[in-house]
Amino acid sequence: MWPAGAHADAAAGQTKAQLVCVTCHGPLGNSTNPDYPVLAGQSARYIYLELRDFREGRRNDPRMSPIASTLSREDMMDVADYFSAQRPVPVRVPSSVSQAKIDAGRSKAAEVLCTMCHLGGFAGQNEIPRVAGQYDQYIVKQLEDFRAHRRTNDAGNMTSVTKGLSDEDIQNLAAYVSSLQ
Repeated sequence: MWPAGAHADAAAGQTKAQLVCVTCHGPLGNSTNPDYPVLAGQSARYIYLELRDFREGRRNDPRMSPIASTLSREDMMDVADYFSAQRPVPVRVPSSVSQAKIDAGRSKAAEVLCTMCHLGGFAGQNEIPRVAGQYDQYIVKQLEDFRAHRRTNDAGNMTSVTKGLSDEDIQNLAAYVSSLQ
């Protein structure tokens, strides 16, 4: 999972997370702001790779990139190990999200075979993120970024999936995924 010869220290990761991560991602990695993803329960491999991509410029965000640029490889592994061990807290699905949107999202997810990579229940695996229970607003932004080629750090997999999605499809997929816990 880690680069050869490396190991993570969750206690050091907790210390680093308390200093640089909790303002946006919340205590224990459970963000309370829909602009920021829930990191709790995400795979350590995924968190590490995303931090590395932010640091090395393969993924860009005006808030996250400068923070990641200050992290060493060991910091990233430690933080990833810490957040992966935390339990995600269910997010509140906005009242504007109807059961019809959730059902349409479920159908679209089956049509485009989302679970081939994200697995059943959208639990994720290795470098594929757990998207179940993420905020719908965050999911919409990520899907739109993949579709518009603003996010390309996944070898083109999500760009391929999102190119045929309408704005309504993206809204429905986000409603469905956020409703999963």
